[in-house]
Amino acid sequence: MTVPLALYALVSRLAEPLAPLVLRRRAAAGREDPDRIDERLGRAGRSRPEGPLVWLHGVSVGETLSLLALVEGLGTRRPDIALLVTSGTRTSADLLARRLPARVIHQYVPVDGPRAVRRFLDHWRPDLGILAESELWPNLVLGARRRGTRLALVSARITEGTARTWRRVPATARRLLEAFERILPQDRASAARLSGLGAACGRELNLKRAGAPLPFDPAELERLRGVTAGRPVILAASTHPGEEALVTQAAEGLGALVILAPRHPERGAEIAGSLGAPRRALGQSPGPADPAWIADTLGEMGLFFRLADLVVMGGSFPGGIGGHNPLEPARLGAPVLTGPDIANAADVYGEMFDEACALPARDAADLRRKLAGLLADPVLRRRMREAALAYAGRQGQALEDALDDLAPLLPPPEAAR
Repeated sequence: MTVPLALYALVSRLAEPLAPLVLRRRAAAGREDPDRIDERLGRAGRSRPEGPLVWLHGVSVGETLSLLALVEGLGTRRPDIALLVTSGTRTSADLLARRLPARVIHQYVPVDGPRAVRRFLDHWRPDLGILAESELWPNLVLGARRRGTRLALVSARITEGTARTWRRVPATARRLLEAFERILPQDRASAARLSGLGAACGRELNLKRAGAPLPFDPAELERLRGVTAGRPVILAASTHPGEEALVTQAAEGLGALVILAPRHPERGAEIAGSLGAPRRALGQSPGPADPAWIADTLGEMGLFFRLADLVVMGGSFPGGIGGHNPLEPARLGAPVLTGPDIANAADVYGEMFDEACALPARDAADLRRKLAGLLADPVLRRRMREAALAYAGRQGQALEDALDDLAPLLPPPEAAR
């Protein structure tokens, strides 16, 4: 073991007795599920199914939701394998409870202490672990590998800042990356950085490009179409502070209903206090004179994307957020507008701009001009819808290629044993 890894092992072992106290305090602050703290300590809340098991992990909402495409693909190709999905946040757990197939188990990932990791691995005994994006917890990764669990890092993403940190401990980085038999980088830049740290990278895979259309309640969609009849609908999706007022003001006088879907739904009361808009979380529907409606619920974005005539993607105007994935609305044929800050999905946005299924807006004034122009031109909106559907459809092939790459790591079917 390299010196930094030995030091990490020592520090994590000494700190682990404090984990229950820290977790209880986080639970009191609403940041942990008080009923499932044991899972964070490696004590399973479910029995392990018989037979082979594949474990998939993503730390938070974006990563875990991107894994749903892999869950569906693995379930279709190998229905004989049990699937376990772990995540680290309450929000991701709430969403997965709504989105995972009934046969798939969800657990919270254990803290990266040696005892918690040992309990987790002793109970679940995964044959294959598939980790998303950048989850390189040393005790968890190396502990799984020592037990013979095969590992893959998919949709792997590493920023220049993170790579610079890892370059200070090159032996540690190499040891962790060598634990993975497959590393599928998210983009060319991540592939170059990972290769520079000693990783053997395969083909590119951005799971956030490969997902299925978000689910929705058809009866509720019809009801809301009746409520909004006669008014165009502009959805401000995954907004951050300041963006709700910006989009609402940009749409003023256009005769549209603006649906405000904050990135963090718990901000609903705060937004209502500022804008005086009704809230879905309180069971309120928009009235004919309401300029805005706050969609502060979880797991309903598929409903709102289908209801919208235009979608403004949030996290792109105030600066410092970097934008959010525009493929979710594109899969449903929604024309997309975005502010200038799109660093988190620059490649996807660049391709969508080139194919005229998304438009950039420099600022609030430019956003207003583009909203007005699109609402006045149904033919252009239809062309953008068609272009969005065509673009999103082409992204699905990458998932099939990734499943082919992962197939040799899967435990053999029972008949082949």
